[in-house]
Amino acid sequence: MKVSQLRRTRRKSDQQDSRRVQREHKEVEEPEEEMAQYVVARNIYSEDKFNEEHEKIYRQRKTILNHVTQFFRCDSRRVRLAALSLLPVISWMKIYRVKEWLLSDIVSGVSTGLVAVLQGLAYCLLASLPPWYGLFSAFFPVVIYFFLGTSPHLCPFPVLCLMIGSVVTRLGLTRDEQRVLVASSVSFLAGIMQLAMGIFQVGFVVLYLSDTLVSGFTTAAAVHILVSQLKFVLGLTVPGISGPLAIVYTLEVIFTKITGTNVCDVVISVVIMVVVFVVKELNDRYKSKLPVPIPIEVIMTVIACGVSYAFDFKTKYGIDVVGMIPRGRTEPRDLPGNAVEAFPMAIVGFAVAFSVAKVYSVKHDYTIDGNQELIAFGVSNIFGASFKSFAASTALSRSAVQESTGGKTQFNNFFSFPGCGLLSAIIVMVVTLAIGFLLEPLPKSVLGAVVIVNLKGMLMQVREVPYLWRRDKPDCVVWIGTCLASIFLGLDLGLAVGLGIELISVVLRAQFPRCSVLANIQGTDIYKDRKDYLSIFEPEGVKIFRIPSPLFFANIDFFRNKLVEALGFNPLRVLRKRNKALRMIRRLLKRGELHCTPKGYLNTACEPYKELEDEDSTEDLDLPTDFRDLPIQVDWNADLPANISVPQIDLHSLVLDFSAVSFLDISALKGLKTTLKELVRIEVEVYIVACDQYILEKLHSCCFFDDEVQPSIFFLTLHDAMLHILERHPEAIQTKTHFSKIVTTATVHHTNNSIRSRDRNGMETRF
Repeated sequence: MKVSQLRRTRRKSDQQDSRRVQREHKEVEEPEEEMAQYVVARNIYSEDKFNEEHEKIYRQRKTILNHVTQFFRCDSRRVRLAALSLLPVISWMKIYRVKEWLLSDIVSGVSTGLVAVLQGLAYCLLASLPPWYGLFSAFFPVVIYFFLGTSPHLCPFPVLCLMIGSVVTRLGLTRDEQRVLVASSVSFLAGIMQLAMGIFQVGFVVLYLSDTLVSGFTTAAAVHILVSQLKFVLGLTVPGISGPLAIVYTLEVIFTKITGTNVCDVVISVVIMVVVFVVKELNDRYKSKLPVPIPIEVIMTVIACGVSYAFDFKTKYGIDVVGMIPRGRTEPRDLPGNAVEAFPMAIVGFAVAFSVAKVYSVKHDYTIDGNQELIAFGVSNIFGASFKSFAASTALSRSAVQESTGGKTQFNNFFSFPGCGLLSAIIVMVVTLAIGFLLEPLPKSVLGAVVIVNLKGMLMQVREVPYLWRRDKPDCVVWIGTCLASIFLGLDLGLAVGLGIELISVVLRAQFPRCSVLANIQGTDIYKDRKDYLSIFEPEGVKIFRIPSPLFFANIDFFRNKLVEALGFNPLRVLRKRNKALRMIRRLLKRGELHCTPKGYLNTACEPYKELEDEDSTEDLDLPTDFRDLPIQVDWNADLPANISVPQIDLHSLVLDFSAVSFLDISALKGLKTTLKELVRIEVEVYIVACDQYILEKLHSCCFFDDEVQPSIFFLTLHDAMLHILERHPEAIQTKTHFSKIVTTATVHHTNNSIRSRDRNGMETRF
């Protein structure tokens, strides 16, 4: 028994020894991975010295005349590119893959067309027009967009319908023909404006509508749409109200008449909304397994039409139905209009459509031309409005249906709302010309319910507010301000208010940037905010100041104030104090009350010197200090005679980091020069680092430099300037010890993937 226990003990001990030896071998074989390093040995470069040692290529700048000449130059290549640009259909037709794309385009076109018919009818109610005019708008505009558009993932947007409806309501028109004429005329003018902006290449204006602003605006539009559909869901007769606080007055009317609600309309709407919502959620959850999303809106519409026709809901329950849909085509006609109403529609329509197009262009790797899109939308709306349709842009839900069903090109995007497809338009055309009468018994409450359910995506954008508040409070203010203004003031005024808030936020960010004082991270050539790190090195008498913004008329005073705050003294006040002290010293020397000794000035007066009233004059106090008529120079950091008091400063060098300054205007240039002169006159050396070449050229052209402010103050990098300062003022680091050497090296990569250091003779500086 004892022998077996002894054997087990020995075996266990041997296993432990074996594991220990393996760990030791592993530690030897696998040393800790060292961090990669680079070492550079080079001269300290100022801008002037660098330009002397390295020859620069001077490029000839194009003049305005050169740009104008090039713009109007015409040759065969330019004509070909212009044709391809104006007719993108040529480009994608040449690369169309019939075997790979045709089937997916057919499936997508059929699915999108079914949704297009229903939403065309529903969104027409938002425009306060008879429902069948939505079919005209689902047919005519896209005939042109098929040839001119650059994105295959676009469809109509209900916000534009609501904006058109607000115009129609504001005019107080009662006849359908008058409403249609006004809606078409406003759409026509919006198209003209879009076309003009596209021709004059001003598609960049949409860049001023940020994603945050568009999100807040569309959320507010969704609230307006929701309120506007309540009258159909509840079966109430609510007069059209427009202008500021229109949504409040509309809700007041609805709650006043709530006792007259049509129960049949409510039941139909609730059933439709519940079923459509549930099926849409299933579509989203199982979209990877479903070949085609279930067109639940179409299915419920067909069922509702059948039930309404079979039980005669219009007669028995008094519900409002779509009614007669005229067959055939409509004739073009001349249109009046109001440009003031059309302009916000033109901007909003293009902005939203372009934002959606950008999302899908990134996902499917195709390019979007903003100016060409403006031309496409403009011509499409002009053409469509001539046939009594209203402005079209994009609908997020239908674009998603088209994309999710595999739509690849504009082939499935012909004859519907812009970009919704050839096949979908054929379906719309068939409904318009032949079978539209089958939709006559469709209750309007069904259309209202479908519209409300499709608002889910836009209404859920409110979840962005907590995220924006945590990440970017100014953007959150833009979102909330745009949303609230659009809800209570109306979409047109709300958009203007939101744009104003956005521009103000941009101006404030540029006008009040986060300035900082930098310090060296020990053992590196890296400089960071001194408040953020512990292992920092700050040479005595040196201050590094950074402004992360362009300098212009609005923030130059802020820059000066922040610089004074960082320095701890006002250089102009110090300069005036010194000049006033010199005046007093000269007067005392002239009276014989002050004598010059090897140790400095000695006051022999019995009473302290009192300033005279005329000595408070600031004349000549802003000029540089002049010691020419004094026997010895004054040491401003020593005790001065009599009762003369001048602030002592322990700063000998200031470095301004201009790496984030992208431009300077004339006002900022003057303010900067004044600040530099004030610092130079109190014997503070100023250096500017990482300045953009464009700014340097502008400073030279504006005669910025003189005897006091010289080009030699500009250095390539912050570290170059710091090494230069330490070379001139070695006492700045004499009191600092145990600072590691900053090692930098240039590396050369060879074909065998090895890395070799290239040694150079250069200055070594210990920090």
